[in-house]
Amino acid sequence: MAAARNLSNMTLAHEIAVNENFQLKQDALPENSLASRVKHIVHQAFWDVLESELNAEPPEYEHAIKLFEEIREILLSFLTPGGNRLRNQICEVLDTDLIRQQAEHSAVDIQGLANYVISTMGKLCAPVRDDDIRELKATSNIVEVLRQIFHVLDLMKMDMVNFTIRSVRPHLQRQLVDYERTKFQEILEETPSALDQTTEWIKESVNEELLSLSETALTPGAENSSKPSLSPTLVLNNSYLKLLQWDYQKKELPETLMTDGARLQELTEKLNQLKIIACLSLITNNMVGALTEGLPELANRLKRISAVLLEGMNKETFNLKEVLNSIGVQTCVEVNKALVERGLSNLNAEVQANLIGQFSSIEEEDNPIWSLIDKRIQLYMKSLLCLPSPQKCMPPVPGGLAVIQQELEALGSQYANIVNLNKQVYGPFYANILRKLLFGEEAMGKADASSSN
Repeated sequence: MAAARNLSNMTLAHEIAVNENFQLKQDALPENSLASRVKHIVHQAFWDVLESELNAEPPEYEHAIKLFEEIREILLSFLTPGGNRLRNQICEVLDTDLIRQQAEHSAVDIQGLANYVISTMGKLCAPVRDDDIRELKATSNIVEVLRQIFHVLDLMKMDMVNFTIRSVRPHLQRQLVDYERTKFQEILEETPSALDQTTEWIKESVNEELLSLSETALTPGAENSSKPSLSPTLVLNNSYLKLLQWDYQKKELPETLMTDGARLQELTEKLNQLKIIACLSLITNNMVGALTEGLPELANRLKRISAVLLEGMNKETFNLKEVLNSIGVQTCVEVNKALVERGLSNLNAEVQANLIGQFSSIEEEDNPIWSLIDKRIQLYMKSLLCLPSPQKCMPPVPGGLAVIQQELEALGSQYANIVNLNKQVYGPFYANILRKLLFGEEAMGKADASSSN
């Protein structure tokens, strides 16, 4: 439980620090669901009972007084430590003992209390809630007023939480590396197996590099070495590159990357879409590039069509082959239209069939065009990881990727930021694992911060 709490705190802190758009939202039950209907019925019954009590002769105020007591505590929770004047005023006006005495003598003014609450809410709320306050002031039914007061107070609570998140974000960003590393060390002490997946992830890259060096050593003229020398940086970078081809649905992520799992998955899905667009562009250029030369708008139009049709390609229900066939047909239509505008004849049936067939074959295993584009993107991403952090300039984009250059650079920058922060936080843990795997040393139980480089 201690490890789970540390992981939860670490994940939340990481998300607040790295995700500028992170905010909390109220849980909304699915419309027409059983839970939603039950909630509506129970709430409606509560407000119906309150209305009948207030309309009784004489009126029954106990439930209403309890609501004002709850409202008072919520309003007080919004105040800063220095807001003593308003604090005293709220406690004085919403003094439930006094309100009960007034109710006993039928002298309580429920509408007046509600108006004071609405006025106070108007002073404390964010500007985004001004319309809600105006609607409250325009509502005449006292039960509906109380009901909406609680609704707006719930919204104000969420506003306050998100304001606090924005306020602590700069502080968290400054302290994130040390905080995450400390929390993960605590998790490791509570759960010694917390680096098992990470070790396997790095070990896989070590074995691949050793195999590659062994094959090189067997070539004529190469020096024989019983223990090939591996670069820890190269091994770690190759491990990070594997995340771009990770099966996020079936394969568990290394523990040290759990906090960035959703970001890495989204990045990988976008990258796969860009790969297909680059493949389609390369095939089109190879087959009809000579005819469409000098028509940049055509290339942009074909790219937009492909991007739209490939939306959601990572869903299980997505039929990639069918969509690629549709893109092929649409590409032929657009190319023919461009050719006619230039006074040229349409593509013949054989060329069109060949183009559509090559598009459809992209999804096949070991497709040469896909392999080529994938290799070049991997090369580009690898070059990004070799740059100093932060990147002052982007590396040149390999040939054949010009059509996706802008999107690739944006994704590459996002990817490099994730990797560089991860290295800063977990560098000492990776150093221990690499020492054990590469040099046969026993990994230390506690990470040494001095080895983070």
